[in-house]
Order: sequence, then structure tokens, then C-alpha cells
Amino acid sequence: MSENKQPISLDEDICVHVFTASAAMVGVCITVIGIFQVITTLRSEDSLGDDLLAINAILYLLTTLSSYWTLRTRKVNRNHLLEKLTDILFLFALTCTTGIAGFITWAITLQ
Repeated sequence: MSENKQPISLDEDICVHVFTASAAMVGVCITVIGIFQVITTLRSEDSLGDDLLAINAILYLLTTLSSYWTLRTRKVNRNHLLEKLTDILFLFALTCTTGIAGFITWAITLQ
């Protein structure tokens, strides 16, 4: 029996959503950094929160670039590897966002 292996189709729709969501989250991180800077300046205190948000923005930027690269490549095998990398980066960045939000909330509340 001969098996015809068809290349697995890429789910470009998800990749487009990850691309747009990651790009939007970079903007969200930058906005929150600005707001956080205003709060820490008014309180005359410094916190690690804005530094963590900057790192998180970089993670989202890497996710955006990876997603864009996935959309632009033509090789099926490369796209599947890039899709997995993009998904992992995006989920890691989302997890970091949640952790940083908790950190900032407790840092502001406890001071």
C-alpha cells in the first residue's frame, strides 16, 4: 500500500491573529510603562514593574516578528516549526503579562 502524504495545511488565520494581537500588546505594554512611570514619579519611588513591562514588550515584539516571518515563508516544514515557536512565544508573553500585572498590583497596593 502506498500512502500519499499530503502536506498539512497551515492555519494562517491563527497566525494573523497572533500577529495582530502581539503588535497590539506591544502598544499596551508601552502605554502601561508610561502610566506606571507617572505613578512612580508622583510617589517618588522606583519599582521593578516598568523594567518587567519593557522585557514583556520585547517578548511581544519577538512574537510579532516570528508571526510575520511565518506568514512570509513558503516552505511548509519551516512554517510548522515557526508556527510552534510563535505559539510558544505568544503564550509565554501572555503568562508574563499576567505575572507582571499581579506584581504591579501588589507592589502598588503594599506600599
